Amino acid sequence: MSPIAWSSDGRTKPEALPAQSERAAEVLSERLALFVPEQPRRRLADLVLSAETERALQVALAKIQHHTLLYQTWGLAEIHPEGRGAAINLYGASGTGKSFAAEAIAQHLGKLIIRVDYAQLESRYVGDTPKNIVAAFEAARAHQAVLFFDEADSVLSVRVTNITQAADYGVNISRSTLLLQLDAFEGVVIFATNLARNYDPAFVRRILAHVPFTLPDEAALVRLWRYHLPQKLPRSPEATPEALAALSLGLSGGDILNCVLLAASEAALRGAPAVSLADFTAAIAQVRRAKVEIGQGGALP
Repeated sequence: MSPIAWSSDGRTKPEALPAQSERAAEVLSERLALFVPEQPRRRLADLVLSAETERALQVALAKIQHHTLLYQTWGLAEIHPEGRGAAINLYGASGTGKSFAAEAIAQHLGKLIIRVDYAQLESRYVGDTPKNIVAAFEAARAHQAVLFFDEADSVLSVRVTNITQAADYGVNISRSTLLLQLDAFEGVVIFATNLARNYDPAFVRRILAHVPFTLPDEAALVRLWRYHLPQKLPRSPEATPEALAALSLGLSGGDILNCVLLAASEAALRGAPAVSLADFTAAIAQVRRAKVEIGQGGALP
């Protein structure tokens, strides 16, 4: 098979001369090396979700797992012949489990996962970003991996309508390339963002399922504390998941992890034999303060 040569928009060019083909193969290899498949470690069983989010995720997975029934037996291929692939958008506040869910979906489907962030795709050279986008999809095809775009708003944002510089043109070419690749891809693509309002409408239309990730209620917080408290971690009897959940309303799963790490570190610094409820309370207060003063750009009085 001849090496792939790309034009500036990521499409293939006619076959090149031998020397050019050799260099093209080297460039392709370099680009593919940016996107390394990983073995997913998270499980859907460990994912703590609201009933609404869990149901939306199950429906999205049903399209993948029951594809033959839906598209052949039930004839959906007649109205959606390009439906071999599936794109899922996970959106919501930071720390609510979107990245965890993407990895768990890959594990559930028995696939590797390739993580893509904007830094891997973006290039200072005009025309290189679309080629990196193509390479990401090629890598996912080669490994039959789930392709996961974290902080996806950076690559799915609205295209520029008032083009005033070369960079604006490059943004539009990149968005168009991603649209073409998404349409042609027969695997699973997952996007995650906490800024879904920035998405270009063309991407919103092409994504099968938009799954909201919300902050956990008290019952979900109890489950999150149970998950994040290792059996080996010594703690005082009053520091129960139920008590900690009542103290941490409004926090996310990612916040709970930080609280456990901070509380355990405080106890270790003090030389205590166990993590006390006071350690957890102080950690929760510290996380809350950071969210107000730093995370939301405000300041406490």
